[in-house]
Amino acid sequence: MKKQQTATVADIFTRALDACTPEPGGAIGIALSGGLDSSALLHLAHAWAQAQGVPLHAFHVHHGLSPNADAWLAHCEQLCASMEVPFEARHVTVEKNAKTGLEEAARKRRYAALGELCAVHGVRLLLTGHHQDDQAETVLLQLLRGSGTAGLSGMDGANSAPELLANPDLVMARPLLPVSRKQLEAYVAKHAIAHIHDESNDDPRFARNALRHQVMPVLAQAFPGFQERFARSAQHAQSAQRLLTELATQDLAASLDGDCLDLSKLRALSSDRCYNLLRHWFGTRNLRMPSTAWLVEMLAQLLEARADAQLLVTHPDCHVRRYRDRLYLTPKLAELAGMREKIDRDDVYIPGLEKSGQEFQWQGEANIAFPAYGGVLFFDAVEEGGQGIDVAWLQAQSLTIDFRQGGERLKLALNRPTKSLKYHYQAFDVPAWERERLPLVCAAQQLLFAAGIGHDCHCLSLLDRPRVALRWASC
Repeated sequence: MKKQQTATVADIFTRALDACTPEPGGAIGIALSGGLDSSALLHLAHAWAQAQGVPLHAFHVHHGLSPNADAWLAHCEQLCASMEVPFEARHVTVEKNAKTGLEEAARKRRYAALGELCAVHGVRLLLTGHHQDDQAETVLLQLLRGSGTAGLSGMDGANSAPELLANPDLVMARPLLPVSRKQLEAYVAKHAIAHIHDESNDDPRFARNALRHQVMPVLAQAFPGFQERFARSAQHAQSAQRLLTELATQDLAASLDGDCLDLSKLRALSSDRCYNLLRHWFGTRNLRMPSTAWLVEMLAQLLEARADAQLLVTHPDCHVRRYRDRLYLTPKLAELAGMREKIDRDDVYIPGLEKSGQEFQWQGEANIAFPAYGGVLFFDAVEEGGQGIDVAWLQAQSLTIDFRQGGERLKLALNRPTKSLKYHYQAFDVPAWERERLPLVCAAQQLLFAAGIGHDCHCLSLLDRPRVALRWASC
């Protein structure tokens, strides 16, 4: 019986690894904590790598959270030395007062360190010792958190996680995911594999430990083999999530208008499809997934507010804004030094709000950075026949950059009337929140250029002399 269990573990491992090896002969790495799971993984990976002639590396992350951490590192180093497996450890510091909690903070630092180690050694496939019981715990945790199909999908057999690993070329695989802990215990016992015990895994203050020691044993008594059925449910959830992602991809493509969403397209969808689309959109922008309650409230505000309302909903990672029946995700930008109050309602000059701006002289540079105004001003050479500002004239001027103060007017062409900046912003479809961060360039109190709009025609020249066009790029 034991022989069959051992063969099954090895066969499962081999099939999983054969399916996800990124390239023939490519180096693989394992995350080695020294515990039972990763020690079994090292033994299996070593045998497979020797048979395949594949370089194998073992990586250990030293958190320093346990008084036994140094002993664990020494154990892993000795274990790898006995098998002639290249080994490297990385010391990390975990913020004990991290807002996300100690467990999550340690997890993030661990995976980031593993990603760095893989990059240093040219490893593109990282193996972890997650097994079937871990999958069952993950599914149950997500169920207790009220997660949807994405959470109930549990862990994938293999996936890339560039945000977590800080390594876009790295694939993380879990070849022991179909193997139960009992099978791994039998495998370790048969091969007399030495391993350590992390006392933090016994601390019931951590949710996963509470499940592992207080809930899972009761489930095992009442429902023997429940781990395998949980894993099967996770596979069903993965299939359902793939369908939802496929539908969201189609709905997003049909609703996108540049970088924003056309709200009229969302109104044609059911609420469930809207939520599915929005979650997918947030995911494509690498933003944290909002809760269902937050999505419901946000969608209600977006679709029900009056047409001219300048709607702003705050997300932890961005701002959600509505403008002309389109939905924008905009970054939370730091306040700029010298930023003025926005005078967009009346667009009139108000005495007492004058600002001197920042004076500068152009000496022929291709561009000048203005950190206080959040961007870079470019001076692009104009080709023959094009309109631009005379270079010699511009270099002789004392220039000023500043945000609008209200009441400014600009004439884009000789055959067009002079209009207020507010009129031009509306004509150029510049959202209201962007206008307050678009500076103006003046010479002798004459407006030359308004970012987001263009040049005043009075400063442009067609003479056969060197000319430049101004261009603003926000950082």
